[in-house]
Amino acid sequence: MVDVVRDQLARVLQSYERRDVALALDVWRKDQEIDALNTGLFRELLTFMMEDPRNITFCTHMLFCAKNIERIGDHATNIAETVYYIVQGSELKEERPKADITSREPLPLPS
Repeated sequence: MVDVVRDQLARVLQSYERRDVALALDVWRKDQEIDALNTGLFRELLTFMMEDPRNITFCTHMLFCAKNIERIGDHATNIAETVYYIVQGSELKEERPKADITSREPLPLPS
């Protein structure tokens, strides 16, 4: 996830520097990939915590790290929206694609 976010950040800064709307839109759309990676990691860490309570502290720290990295991706997406506005003079008409469902789905119950 870190590599994807780092790439997104570099690409969105290039789009800003070049006023490249196509690149900005590509970054904007790719935010879904970061959200999906974060959701997958969330589920994996939750499983580790349910399997062995001794994992809870470590996994909780990892969850906070992952969420902060995901937020960097969101900031890159915000920059992409700004690049679009600077170049086009209007806001994007589409709603931002989101794949982060961790706050919308109920947590699985331990079996």
